[in-house]
Amino acid sequence: MAEFSASSVITQQRVIIPNKHGEKLVGSLHETGSREIVILCHGFISNKEDTTMVNLAVALEKEGITAFRFDFSGNGESEGSFEYGNYSKEAEDLRTVVEHFNAANRVTTTVLGHSKGGDVVLLYASMYHDICSVVNLSGRYNLTRGIKEMLGEDFMEKINKDGFIEKMNKAGTMKYRVTKASMMDRLNTNMHEACLNIDKKCRVLTVHGSNDNAIPVEDATEFSKIISNHELQIIGGADHGYSLHQAELAVVVLRFIKSVLQECKDK
Repeated sequence: MAEFSASSVITQQRVIIPNKHGEKLVGSLHETGSREIVILCHGFISNKEDTTMVNLAVALEKEGITAFRFDFSGNGESEGSFEYGNYSKEAEDLRTVVEHFNAANRVTTTVLGHSKGGDVVLLYASMYHDICSVVNLSGRYNLTRGIKEMLGEDFMEKINKDGFIEKMNKAGTMKYRVTKASMMDRLNTNMHEACLNIDKKCRVLTVHGSNDNAIPVEDATEFSKIISNHELQIIGGADHGYSLHQAELAVVVLRFIKSVLQECKDK
């Protein structure tokens, strides 16, 4: 049973939804009274308070569209242990959230994710054909890439030797631990195969910054090659977090989501 409490910020409500593992997922509901709802998913080592998640939720709210941003298990306020991979589990968390709102007679029209969250919402769409659209913000196409830059050239040798790698911050304290199981979860997650399983009726928008130094913009073009019902939008000069392009990002996302809502109403 979900728990609700009023937030001090406009019409936001704190919502707690238990996942299938009994862990409480904590989220913020930007309630406008619309039956339709958009669910926002944060990226790696992030949470629902990420600037992009908050700004997009507020932008949707101002347009009369209810939005829900939440913490995946093991992140932010949600219960559970943080894991490096966890793509499938995060897709399950999203499933729990969608089912919760379905049971409340709401319609989840769009799931939106940033960075790792972009991969999670695409995976969700490949597994469950119950949404009208997906917004993939700066997701990674090939999950075998980017690991050496983060963990070092010999990451597998270290994991095989010690059973894990500890990623440290500049202060010398551990940011997170990468186990072999969590590494294999990432390496075995095939975004190409997943995207081929997305329902052709499901509209997909991929947005990427041309100056993204974390995930190359070429990954966005790879998604556009294999997803049939796909729209690609490159934001010139934007970095991975859209630091100086939040307003432009909101315009692109809102245009897409509003067109999806109109399309659903016309049917």
